[in-house]
Amino acid sequence: MANADITFIPDPDPDSISSDVTGFGNLLVSTQIPTRADGSLELGGIVEQSECTLQALKTALERAGSSMDRVLHLTIYLTDMADRPAFNEVYQRFFSQPWPVRAAVGVAALAVEGMRVEVTAMAAKA
Repeated sequence: MANADITFIPDPDPDSISSDVTGFGNLLVSTQIPTRADGSLELGGIVEQSECTLQALKTALERAGSSMDRVLHLTIYLTDMADRPAFNEVYQRFFSQPWPVRAAVGVAALAVEGMRVEVTAMAAKA
């Protein structure tokens, strides 16, 4: 895809078929899963998965020249909506008021068995 006005920042995983962050003008888009700093997946409880997912988002945005306080919108995908309160507790450690616009969506499954959360964020560049 050759669009001079769109920037694709590759995922650090050489086997990934998704960009880590995409940028257009001052808008960045990123989707993250519960990936630990070493690149392995966290498939433990919802708290651990939420922490890894939001930390991965923070890292990706910072590499792209943004930050968590520049997130405009967040879509949260949960395989069990009963996990929403636990996700929200972790969420409040990564975000503060004014809160980003957000939506929580219950899904039947995610890409990897045992994965309970995934997020897609839109953020402004710094």
